[in-house]
Amino acid sequence: MLLACPCINQCSAVPQYARVWLPDAVEAWKPAELTKDYTPGDRALCLQLEDGTNLEHKIDPQTNSLPPLRNPDILVGENDLTALSYLHEPAVLHNLKVRFVESKIIYTYCGIVLVAINPYESIPIYDHDIINAYSGQNMGDMDPHIFAVAEEAYKQMARSRNQSIIVSGESGAGKTVSAKYAMRYFATVSGSSSEANVEERVLASSPIMEAIGNAKTTRNDNSSRFGKYIEIGFDKNYHIIGANMRTYLLEKSRVVFQATEERNYHIFYQLCASSHLPEFKPLQLGNADDFHCTNQGGSPVIEGVDDAKEMCSTRKAFSLLGINETYQMDLFQILAALLHLGNVEVEERSADSSTILPDNTHLTVFCELMGVAYQDMSHWLCHRKLKTATETYVKPLSKVHAINARDALAKHIYAKLFSWIVDHINEALRSAVKQHSFIGVLDIYGFETFHINSFEQFCINYANEKLQQQFNMHVFKLEQEEYMKEDIPWTLIDFYDNHPCINLIEAKMGVLDLLDEECKMPKGSDDTWAQKLYNTFLKKSDLFDKPRMSNKAFIILHFADKVEYQCEGFLEKNKDTVNEEQITVLKLSKFDLLLELFSDEEKPAGSLTSRSKMTRPVQAQRDHKKTVGTQFRNSLHLLMETLNGTTPHYVRCIKPNDLKSPFMMDPMRAVQQLRACGVLETIRISAAGFPSRWTYQEFFNRYRVLMKLKDILSDRKQTCRNVLEKWVQDQDKYQFGKSKIFFRAGQVAYLEKLRSDKLKKACVRIQKTIRCWLTRKRYLRMRQAAITIQKNTRGYQARCLVAFLRRTRAAVIIQRNQRMLVARRRYQQQRSASITMQRLLRAYQARQTYRKLLYEHKVLTIQRWVRGWLARRRCRRSLRAVVYLQSCVRRMAARRELRKLRVEARSVEHFKKLNVGMENKIMQLQRKVDEQHKENRELSERLRTVERSRAAESERLGGEVERLRVAEEESRVKADGVPSLLEQLSFLRQELETTREEKEAIREEARTYRVDTEKVVSELNENNRSLITEKDDMNQLIQEQRQQISKAQAKVGMQLESDIREERDHYQSLLSEYTRLKERHADLKEEMTISVITNKPGRRRTDSNHSSNESEGTPSSESAEGRNSSVKTHSSTRILLKLQRRVTELEQDKQTLQRHLDKREEAQQDQVKNAEKQRTAGRAELDLEALKRQELESENKRLKTNLAELRQSLTSTSSPGPGSAPYNVLLEQLNSSNEELEVRKEEVLLLRSHMVRQEVLKHNKVGGSSPKRSTPDYHKLNEDGELWLAYDGLKETNSLLVSQLQVQDRRHEEELEELREEVLRVREENRQQQQFLSQSLLLPQEARIEASLHHEITRLTSDNLVGTSQGCYSTSILQDLMEQQEKQDKMIRKLKKQLKVYVKRVEEYEAGGQMERVAPGPEPRSPVGITRKERDFQGMLEYRRGDESKLLKSLVLKPRGVAVNFLPGLPAYILFMCLRHADYSNDDQRVSVLLNSTINSIKGVIKRRGDDFETVSFWLANTCRFLHCLKQYSGEEAFVKNNTPRQNEHCLCNFDLSEYRQVLSDLAIQNYQQLVRCMEEALQPMIVPGMLEHENFQGVLGSKPTGLRKRTSSCPGEAVYTVDSILQQLSLFHATLIQHDVDPELIKQVCVQQFYIICSVTLNNLLLRKDMCSWSKGLQIRYNVWQLEEWLEEKGLPDCGAKEMLEPLIQAAQLLQVKKKTDEDAQALCTMCSALTTLQIVKVLTLYTPVIEFEERVSISFIRTIQALLKGRVESPLLLMDTKKIFSVTFPFTHSPLALETIQIPSSLNLGFLTRV
Repeated sequence: MLLACPCINQCSAVPQYARVWLPDAVEAWKPAELTKDYTPGDRALCLQLEDGTNLEHKIDPQTNSLPPLRNPDILVGENDLTALSYLHEPAVLHNLKVRFVESKIIYTYCGIVLVAINPYESIPIYDHDIINAYSGQNMGDMDPHIFAVAEEAYKQMARSRNQSIIVSGESGAGKTVSAKYAMRYFATVSGSSSEANVEERVLASSPIMEAIGNAKTTRNDNSSRFGKYIEIGFDKNYHIIGANMRTYLLEKSRVVFQATEERNYHIFYQLCASSHLPEFKPLQLGNADDFHCTNQGGSPVIEGVDDAKEMCSTRKAFSLLGINETYQMDLFQILAALLHLGNVEVEERSADSSTILPDNTHLTVFCELMGVAYQDMSHWLCHRKLKTATETYVKPLSKVHAINARDALAKHIYAKLFSWIVDHINEALRSAVKQHSFIGVLDIYGFETFHINSFEQFCINYANEKLQQQFNMHVFKLEQEEYMKEDIPWTLIDFYDNHPCINLIEAKMGVLDLLDEECKMPKGSDDTWAQKLYNTFLKKSDLFDKPRMSNKAFIILHFADKVEYQCEGFLEKNKDTVNEEQITVLKLSKFDLLLELFSDEEKPAGSLTSRSKMTRPVQAQRDHKKTVGTQFRNSLHLLMETLNGTTPHYVRCIKPNDLKSPFMMDPMRAVQQLRACGVLETIRISAAGFPSRWTYQEFFNRYRVLMKLKDILSDRKQTCRNVLEKWVQDQDKYQFGKSKIFFRAGQVAYLEKLRSDKLKKACVRIQKTIRCWLTRKRYLRMRQAAITIQKNTRGYQARCLVAFLRRTRAAVIIQRNQRMLVARRRYQQQRSASITMQRLLRAYQARQTYRKLLYEHKVLTIQRWVRGWLARRRCRRSLRAVVYLQSCVRRMAARRELRKLRVEARSVEHFKKLNVGMENKIMQLQRKVDEQHKENRELSERLRTVERSRAAESERLGGEVERLRVAEEESRVKADGVPSLLEQLSFLRQELETTREEKEAIREEARTYRVDTEKVVSELNENNRSLITEKDDMNQLIQEQRQQISKAQAKVGMQLESDIREERDHYQSLLSEYTRLKERHADLKEEMTISVITNKPGRRRTDSNHSSNESEGTPSSESAEGRNSSVKTHSSTRILLKLQRRVTELEQDKQTLQRHLDKREEAQQDQVKNAEKQRTAGRAELDLEALKRQELESENKRLKTNLAELRQSLTSTSSPGPGSAPYNVLLEQLNSSNEELEVRKEEVLLLRSHMVRQEVLKHNKVGGSSPKRSTPDYHKLNEDGELWLAYDGLKETNSLLVSQLQVQDRRHEEELEELREEVLRVREENRQQQQFLSQSLLLPQEARIEASLHHEITRLTSDNLVGTSQGCYSTSILQDLMEQQEKQDKMIRKLKKQLKVYVKRVEEYEAGGQMERVAPGPEPRSPVGITRKERDFQGMLEYRRGDESKLLKSLVLKPRGVAVNFLPGLPAYILFMCLRHADYSNDDQRVSVLLNSTINSIKGVIKRRGDDFETVSFWLANTCRFLHCLKQYSGEEAFVKNNTPRQNEHCLCNFDLSEYRQVLSDLAIQNYQQLVRCMEEALQPMIVPGMLEHENFQGVLGSKPTGLRKRTSSCPGEAVYTVDSILQQLSLFHATLIQHDVDPELIKQVCVQQFYIICSVTLNNLLLRKDMCSWSKGLQIRYNVWQLEEWLEEKGLPDCGAKEMLEPLIQAAQLLQVKKKTDEDAQALCTMCSALTTLQIVKVLTLYTPVIEFEERVSISFIRTIQALLKGRVESPLLLMDTKKIFSVTFPFTHSPLALETIQIPSSLNLGFLTRV
């Protein structure tokens, strides 16, 4: 079928690059592109294929038909095939292939038809959440799906009439699965009204029918070998009440014969697989290969199917449908007998006779199972009885006929058993309630054509002809209705009418009549019947033909194809004969079920072969026994009458390939099926008229770019008319309807081309303008740069000239000065040389004279000092030797003592002693080390001072030596004794040399001492640096350990919180389930009671769960009624017992969860206590450290005293040196310090090791095992290098100081938190003041004054009470305030009474006509003075016993609107004040009655008015307030800490109501869940239109053509929801919650739930709607989300957690807008979409659809890259979010500052029977 585009014909030119379809023998159609313009008259088209091949396509000169044009890429992959601009076969095939192969989408609309392609693998699109997503949606709003068709049928049934869903297709196309999912949808959406588990029983019929009616074929592993029509019945409330099934043309021949690679019915293999079970042992079954009926196909096993498990499912389904175990075993017994019957071997006795051996095992088993005689059955299997008019005789059968008789008996028994099972299923699904409407699901075979076609294929194709006729008429009728509705001129569309083919088959003397007539003939055969067909139809009908090479076949031209039928077997199958004597033998059986199967069989009037000799008996038998063809024709007519009385919905199933490969399409097979199922006929009918239809607004939004501003009018219809008249000249190409524009095929593509060209021109113009702007900007920048360069160049040249002139002038000046300098320098040199020569000569002469005098004087002085020095040196040597000996002896003794001390230090006893006060010693040692450093520095200074003094002394001695030399010269001149002087001089010289050597030795000794001192100082500095480094390392280690401990604690805390949250969710879900079951239990009790009443005459039953719909019972026969009543009573009792057990289990689960929660809370309390103990231990350590600091301070004082003594001894001597007293004291101090330092080092080593072990143990206890720090062996260190260990003791002190700082930080944080709470409290008071002012303005003047006074008193009281709790006011001030309040109350009462007196006097004055003026004096005060003083109230309300019902009727049962202007939570306060009085009276019965009645009354109100958000929120607030009151006045320390003394006096004193608090908490949870349901019902219809469908930016991008979408949309006047509608609804919810004074934390949780509902519904619809996955829709979603976030900011809820709920939706919108091409894009996309699952990401990418041609589709390779990157994610396997999810709710305690004694009861509540106490 080649349907060329109507708008392109042989008279029109086709431009170059036009894309067309070419027919192909393999691919059906191939895409090509014109490489040259086509003009009319050309004989060929120059084309290029996609692979680059060039070819010429010859045009038929007779038809001049051109190849079909291809649709634009933007229209490819549409949900509805009618949305395509060019409607023809290749366009349909390509669209289906793109959706199926590339997008993995199996459903596609084709007008009113749903095309379903078998994917041959399981796909997650049938879950319960998918059903919820499609429920309530219009067809076309969501992506194509079988659920959409089911929802359409369900909604239309509720609107108008009965519905039917016709599922057709060839074997293996998925018909059964589609019908099963449609029934599952009805069962899930509608549910049952009164009878329990009706929907489950409807679904349970599927596995039974599959077991007994489905088999494996070469095309399908689960092929239905029969047709069925299931009517699902509904009541007035459109709940399932029952079902009825009709079957057609069971393939009985499969029981005894299967082709290669095929199987018998599944039930036989299930029996064989379960033969090992004890109950199946008597059936004597075995492997399926052992039986002839199950081993012919050679394929007894289906891959992936466990027949044993399937048998369990089948038996479970039988039980669910009321077929008990006895009946089931009887069924299996008959089936097993059929298997044994198939193995009965017939032996050939002669050519015309046969026999069965007497000991045939299988026949014996068959007779035992069937309860018949072996001899009778074996005899009549090989013989038959013939009756004539005069006699009866028995004729033997040949072996072939005997085997045929055996197989006919097996087929007949199986057919009877099949009918019996169907009848019992119908009986189980039948309801006593009157059926109001029904939906029929027809699962029937599609058009079949095989290599050999027989009677079964003939009947199947006959049925498809009838269905196709009905389908054509329905499509034609819908098109006509659409045109008439829109006032479009109607022209008759020529469509294929298969009525002649149907007449050929079923008309008088048609094929079926001739077949029946031939069956009546005594010697009728298939050959004679074929000759009659040739003689009757061969020359009279164009639809009938005869094969050329055969005389036993005929050809019928069906609507789908020509089919050749082989005549062999037609008569036998049409007769469906069975030996009557065999049936008689079976009727003599004692097997009850077998007798029941054949109870409807009438006694035969004669044998099968004696029809020719009978007259009237034969006529009677013929009337009773109808042929198979006649039965099928009658049932088919009945089916067509049923379908014509309903609104049909069509599902056409397509088998993509014969290899059963997933998501692979064979184009030729697909085209063949599309032609056979009528899809292309639908396309042809649509293409013949106006297939493309747009509403005016959609057309305006899409093609606004084609309009100019002046063309846009207020009237959209006129605007669209003007645009079309401008761009489309041929007015026959479109028509204007009332609400839509109708286009011919191809016009949408033409408009899309115009739109694309317009956008391209606009893009070119934008690019031109931008490029011009960029070029001009670059030119201006270059021009400015050139000017700047010129300016700088000229300036540079000018500066260079100036610099040259300056250098020239400077050179002249430099030359002048240089010449002057050279002359001056020469003169000065000459002058200086003269002066120098004179000075040197004079100096030489003076020095000669001076030296001579000096020499003589020094000789004498040297002699004197040398003698004194020699004497002192001898004395010092002796003294130094003695001191050295003493020091050696003392050092030896000290070392011995040190070794002893070390041995003792290593002992355990000494280790324990050293542990005592070790911290003090560490601090002392640190102090001493510091002092030692200071002393070392002072000694170094002193040593340098000594060296300087020695140097001065040496210089002085040198001067003396010089003087001696001078004296020597003088003496040598003046004295006469020169020789003696010379000798003396030599002696002095020797002494001088000795002195010089000693001086050098002293210098060397001082240098050595300095080096040693510097070395000690450097070592000390190095140790100090190592100590600092170690300190930093230890601090870092401590910090890391602290972080690890904090992380571990945080992780444990988070784990505990998550566990508690999970337990809370589980508990609340169980509570919800328990409430639902409890309500269901109560409803069932009511229904049972009402059903008993309705069974009485004159009574009518009313459903208590639904709106006043009535249903009447249908009377039945006595036997059926008795059975139904017994079954119903038994099932009701069983249901009640199950519900009771379920309730008991739920209560136990509830108690268990409560215990778990208690244990978790106790564990948290234990953790808090442990933390408190740790803090206490920390404080004890701090006290110990304080004592240690005191000891260190005392030690420090002692060291300072020693240092002062040392300084004093040093300063007492002017020149200290070795051997002096200060020097000796210094050495003694150093020695003692070294000794003590050695001891301290040992102590530090031991203490450090002990502290490291304690630190490790402590970390192991608190935060688990931590990495152990390796401790060095301190005993092996160098003695001089062990000083740095003294600093380690400070680390614990630092950690304690850090803990103290942390404690102080926590205290500061607590104070800051208190201040914040105070600020919040002030804000809350301000809000309450504003609320009171707004409410008081609505009151009259007197009531306003009274309310103002009362509110002011209440405010002052609460302020005073709060101030008292905070310690701001004293008790005396509180008493004064209370007294002032009492005085104000008295004054108010006096003023009221005085006002009444004045009013009374005014009335008397007006009545008496007196004009005297009443003087304001003491007279009006007189009645006030005698009033009785009112007593002080205790905040209780007294009521009489039995007044609970009146109280609850006034408070709970009245409409909530009465209490709008009253105090928030007033009913809760009143109930609690009544409860306080009952507690005060110590009346436990009254307390119990009041609380139980209150809880039941609130539950009743919520049940009756649960759909009213205002009512539910009102009672949620009051329930929470009542619960808080029970906590606040319970006397428990955790709840009463914020109470005032007066409120503490009002605490409950006699009863512990903690259990009732739990009950009230459960009630509050139920109210909250009902509140969420109310919000969901209100928001549900707004979310999708507001968040997805409504466009805030009209005309920005427009929408694509959508075909026949929204066929069931409501009237044009229905409300249009936008995101503003959602915000208004959210604001209404928020205002209502605020008005009812709901706790702020609870309001935050409500907002989180609201935003989760919005996100889940929006995202689910986005994932199920291909038309919403585009770039522009992502922009729209982000804008809407921004508005929701702005709403949160406006309401002051930015941090409530609601924004996080929108994160999946935000990421989905970003996913639609980001770039999706490269691997880098994939990496960024995976990082961005952390809140979306892999399925959701892949689904969005798969559904992504370009709205304009500038966008591109997401490639398959990119999607596979995303799947590879996200492969390791651990996430939910579900595609959709759970829209019904309700987060667990918590009710944090909220303290109420309101005093109970100040509450006033309004008179409008009619609570006068309550007395204030």
